[in-house]
Amino acid sequence: MTTRRQLLRGAALFPPALSLAATGKADVEKVVPGEDLMREHGVLNRALLVYEAWLDAPAPPAQVLDGTANLIRRFIEDYHEKIEEDEVFPRLEKAGQLGGLTRILRQQHRAGRLLTEQVLASHGDRAKASPPIRAFIRMYRPHEAREDTDLFPAFHRLVGEKEYQRLGERFEEREHEILGQDGFEKAVQQVTALENMIGISDLAQFTPR
Repeated sequence: MTTRRQLLRGAALFPPALSLAATGKADVEKVVPGEDLMREHGVLNRALLVYEAWLDAPAPPAQVLDGTANLIRRFIEDYHEKIEEDEVFPRLEKAGQLGGLTRILRQQHRAGRLLTEQVLASHGDRAKASPPIRAFIRMYRPHEAREDTDLFPAFHRLVGEKEYQRLGERFEEREHEILGQDGFEKAVQQVTALENMIGISDLAQFTPR
């Protein structure tokens, strides 16, 4: 399987104007650390929508709840948040930047893991699952918004462009270590399957009439 980083290295051999003709393919997008982390937030947001749909469903299937909680545990808590805690927060803290924010974000990561444990322990019982789900959604919507608008831009400014690109490679290595090949793509497939199961896969249904 060709990785994003390998494709980028290959694209560097061809000037942008020649890459399509030389390779027969459109230019491969360049994924940098902030974009990587924000795309992963997109997976989380879709999982939160599945949670909300599960709470509103007349007879919500337990497998959707378990599947969503396990996706959040594996992709967000065991991978995405580990990247933030190991690679992003320490650099800002060492530089004396956003220490108050990173402290709260760490606390919320710990709280989120406890809430996920409670969701999984509910075994699909809506009365037991609803409080931790609602608390999780209420916390993570502002949590990820603050990271996207405050934390990640500050991180980019701090490390500079050369280090930012190097960290993009490091993030992809960590993705393969923790999730295997195509970790992001598989997470998108999983959340798409969950959306289909709970009946929210058609984006048009959310358009006001």
